[in-house]
Amino acid sequence: MPVDDTIDATGTTDATGVTGPYRPSDVRGAVRRAVEGRCAATGRPYDERTCTDALLVASELATNAILHGGGLTGYDVEADERTVHVSVSDRSERLPRTTTPLDERGRHRLGGRGWPIVRRLARDVRVAGLPDGGKRITAVVPITPVAMPTPAL
Repeated sequence: MPVDDTIDATGTTDATGVTGPYRPSDVRGAVRRAVEGRCAATGRPYDERTCTDALLVASELATNAILHGGGLTGYDVEADERTVHVSVSDRSERLPRTTTPLDERGRHRLGGRGWPIVRRLARDVRVAGLPDGGKRITAVVPITPVAMPTPAL
């Protein structure tokens, strides 16, 4: 059974009592709760490194929604046995894009690394337009359960 922590795009209160405007820390907290809920349901902990990947993807998606998408309007997190699905909605219909690390004069740009990080860490990334405008980006991040020791006979 998936653990679900959802906020809709209308600014209602989420499962933890948070009401918009939403922050990247809200989305990271939802990832933590979803993974912890999955651990409790299965009785198996998850590899910390892969959980950190899911937290970084959540943070990057939420930050990009704020910086480039006109604001974070909602999020949804769901964990299953092998993946964390992180969805973030914003007000912009503009698709994410990758920028070069150097500007036209050859100087290093600030930023521009979030989308490549998301694409590298996520197994699947989808961008969908929303009926009332804006978009929803969903990233599927693999997580690895910690191997349980085999009992000695």
